[in-house]
Amino acid sequence: MAEAERNRLLDAALALAARRGWRAVTLSAIAKEAGLPLSRVHGAFPSKWAILDAFADRVDEAVLARPASDAGGPARDRLFDVLMRRFDAMQPHKPAVVAMAHDLGREPLAAICAWPRLIKSMAWMLEAAGLDSSGLAGLVRTKGLALIYMAAMRAWLSDDSADLARTMAVLDRGLRQAEAAIRFLDKGRQRAQAATRPPASRKQSSARKPAPRRKKAARRR
Repeated sequence: MAEAERNRLLDAALALAARRGWRAVTLSAIAKEAGLPLSRVHGAFPSKWAILDAFADRVDEAVLARPASDAGGPARDRLFDVLMRRFDAMQPHKPAVVAMAHDLGREPLAAICAWPRLIKSMAWMLEAAGLDSSGLAGLVRTKGLALIYMAAMRAWLSDDSADLARTMAVLDRGLRQAEAAIRFLDKGRQRAQAATRPPASRKQSSARKPAPRRKKAARRR
């Protein structure tokens, strides 16, 4: 299927969600809204979850299409910039996102199913900020960033200001708290390593001090 047709169907789904709420959106209604046969929806999005996944991909790509943040700046600033780009990408579709969040928030199973998709997106956001998302350490970073993003997302959903001041404040506070926690854990780890490190072996002089010479007794004649 052509990318233009997939985007047409996705836009139709978002328009319906904004007008009716996500729960009321059906695949047949999406086909009618887009002016396409239902078979085209089946080929593009076999389920409503596939539509949500496609929207997340669109937002990810909008963020990743911009130049990566300066790797020389503080990690907190880079992450702030990347996540605010994400909110900027969603802003044109905010009514639809609000409707999705409202309906999905009432279904605990939906939240559980959405978590892996969020983790995938946050891993890419780390990479966009010049931070490694691989390995165990990367997974910890990704999950931590997901929690910070979710808190900022809740603020964004009800933030009607033109400059998203409340969203930025929540995001900045979350990133600062995470930065402080990482510094605290690093110091604790360093202290623990220092306490368990064996004492440095004392350097022994390779040359021993010569024993004092005994004075020879005068020979008796």
